[in-house]
Amino acid sequence: MRTYKCDSPQAAGRLVALALLADSHVGSNELNALERAGLPERLGLKAGEFQTIMQGLCEDLALAAHLNWGNLCRFNPELMDHLIAEIQDPQLRAEVMSLARVAIHADRHVTEAEFTVLHAFADAWQMPAGWDVCHRGCTEVTHSRAR
Repeated sequence: MRTYKCDSPQAAGRLVALALLADSHVGSNELNALERAGLPERLGLKAGEFQTIMQGLCEDLALAAHLNWGNLCRFNPELMDHLIAEIQDPQLRAEVMSLARVAIHADRHVTEAEFTVLHAFADAWQMPAGWDVCHRGCTEVTHSRAR
């Protein structure tokens, strides 16, 4: 797995990419929503850098022996904890969580895998109780497995 400096734009971008890939499907509506939300500016990434980070994450995950590609959320929990721990700054954590929500809610359908990723972020970062209820809006969490 590639390493990024703690609290770097790249480490933050990788977590947003992880949320985006959680359901094993990336749609143009999700990418467009992130663009409209100002992902590069909010994380301090250069134009096109998020796509490079996402490609690198896909390559790293494809090489991981513990990966079950059919359900990205089911890879090594220690690795997930390590990636999440790369973000220590509370303001950057809030940006990552906000952008992850944008990506996950863009198709108005939240899979169990996507919900699990958001909860992993929230648990690791000790988000306040009720954070998920406040931001679901009209989105419905399904209990079907990722595609």
